[in-house]
Amino acid sequence: MTSRETSVALGFEYYIAPLPSRWRRSLRLARQNPVGTLSLVVVLGLLLSAVFAGQLAPYSPTAVATGLRLEGPSGEHLLGTDQLGRDVLSRMLYGARVSLRVSFLSVGIGTLAGAVIGMISGYFGGWLDLIVQRVMDIVMSIPAFLFALVIVAALGTSSTNVLIAIAVVLIPGTSRVMRAVVLQVRSRAYVEAASASGASGMRVIARHIVPNAIDEMLILASVALGAAIIIEAALSFLGLGAQPPEASWGKMLAEGRGVYEKGPHMVWIPSIVISVTVLAVNMLGDSVRDILDPKVRGGSETRF
Repeated sequence: MTSRETSVALGFEYYIAPLPSRWRRSLRLARQNPVGTLSLVVVLGLLLSAVFAGQLAPYSPTAVATGLRLEGPSGEHLLGTDQLGRDVLSRMLYGARVSLRVSFLSVGIGTLAGAVIGMISGYFGGWLDLIVQRVMDIVMSIPAFLFALVIVAALGTSSTNVLIAIAVVLIPGTSRVMRAVVLQVRSRAYVEAASASGASGMRVIARHIVPNAIDEMLILASVALGAAIIIEAALSFLGLGAQPPEASWGKMLAEGRGVYEKGPHMVWIPSIVISVTVLAVNMLGDSVRDILDPKVRGGSETRF
């Protein structure tokens, strides 16, 4: 007698529902791409650490203890203390809030703005496309970090201005990619039929162009995130980002530079965290690109 027959004989019957197809696909992708899965776990862990920094931090990030300056890692201070006796672990957790918030928001804003500009430019074409693309050419001819540096110098030193600078830097590249996607989709029969039926340009973009561009937007955002983290850390290192007593990874690295001989952990800890974060984000971006690439999926999927 099978277990199912036994359960029926005992007066009850169990039923194990199959996993939804989306969950099965997610599990299959996780098994096929362990590096991407590990990267996702690391990124999610960093995000949760930033969100719950107030609960995870053992001390206040601004609490000064002059008698404990530049102490190495110990049981009381797991990552040691800085030149003012502040707990490094607490400052790293609160610094994650600043660094990751600026990076994620700047990538989101820059990708969205660039996508809108690229879609409008590519769909309507003509003199509008010519002007927009020449402006994008000028912006792209300037090195990204130098352009961000100029923007922050003009707006003033703050983490908000760093966010704005990174977002502006990301717009031209995203605009170019989205323009190429629009030019490819615009020539398809269903888009031409929608235009011929009297649909407005904005309706065609929203109904037919955007669904075909979402995958590209996700890939661009995931790839750009690593660069945004580096730019934010570099600007904070130069003193143009978060201002004291606010903590950020780049600012902590700058503070540790002057006391490296007495407290090398002040340099190594933020350097390792920044490196691991950028590596995890880049590997996650590569995994997202592989998953969404039609050649990897085994065929193209057009949404309309």
